Amino acid sequence: MKKDPSLNVLGEPLQPCSTKPLTGFFRDGHCNTCAEDHGSHTVCAIMTAEFLALSKYLGNDLSTSRPEFGFVGLKPGDHWCLCAARFLQAHDEQCAPKVNLGATHKRATEIVPFNILSVYAADCD
Repeated sequence: MKKDPSLNVLGEPLQPCSTKPLTGFFRDGHCNTCAEDHGSHTVCAIMTAEFLALSKYLGNDLSTSRPEFGFVGLKPGDHWCLCAARFLQAHDEQCAPKVNLGATHKRATEIVPFNILSVYAADCD
């Protein structure tokens, strides 16, 4: 799998999203993507209890530990590379989490308009 260029939505080099827990389609701590990433795991989001509850309700339980997959489960405050469509769905449901724009891949804007992402911008400097 060949990674797309590692650029964020600001047109700058993609910053890390999280190594604890380790995130990303490539599990490299970045929201990198490629043609094989059909979910577009490109939005670096900061988890909230509300978002985690919505995700579980929609069938993607991110908060329960799955040791067989090396997944400890997410908690509020964790940073995670979300699928762009799930982020947009959370926005539509008015419970989208904050976003680290510097760590959000530019391909996220193919699904989520930049003006929507920018509304949720977190100060992650």
